[in-house]
Amino acid sequence: MGPAISDVLPLAVGVMISPIPIIAVILMLFSPRARANGPSFLLGWIAGLAVVSAIVYVIADGADVASDSDAADTTSTVKVVLGVVLILMALRRWRSRPAPGEAAPMPKWMAAVDSVTPVKAVGFGILLSAINPKNLILTVGAAAAVAQAGVSTSDAVVTLVVFVLIGSLSIIVPVAAYVFAGERARTMLDGWKAWLQQHNAAVMTVLLLVIGVVLLAKGLGLLTA
Repeated sequence: MGPAISDVLPLAVGVMISPIPIIAVILMLFSPRARANGPSFLLGWIAGLAVVSAIVYVIADGADVASDSDAADTTSTVKVVLGVVLILMALRRWRSRPAPGEAAPMPKWMAAVDSVTPVKAVGFGILLSAINPKNLILTVGAAAAVAQAGVSTSDAVVTLVVFVLIGSLSIIVPVAAYVFAGERARTMLDGWKAWLQQHNAAVMTVLLLVIGVVLLAKGLGLLTA
């Protein structure tokens, strides 16, 4: 199980470092329904990661990628493709970064985040964790890596739980800070939001590039082994 966890750790960190979802949950924690919306968003986030990783693992494990050479090569090829996609996303993000001193643009839907209902907050959590292209690629890569490691079902479940929990830490921490500290956490959270808004492009460029190279190297290494 140890090697499987080590394989998914960098991918989980990649999911965890997600500036836009972090900003979104902080905005929800500043809303009148903060005590309901924050935990609801967290619930949706965890559910999205868990469902996608479980589905991909079941499919990959059913294809016997751990022992079938053809299936293993297909999985390795998928890792290579995902790695290349992430690297291209990093280059695109860097080229679209704001000029020095220019305010970083935020998605238009962000303006309505602080007025959503708890049910919509769950939906936002699912969309930003499971449908977000970067997170979807990383979750697919993590689940495929677990299946390819050939661990037992119980070890696979533990590994994927670790992946989901680490990938959710950046959402868990703000929600927990608000739940336990209330308004006292506002200044800290507002500082996080401002920093992430300004440095979103740089953070995402470095993250996508590093994780893309990791996936590309792992996939090529398995294909040429």
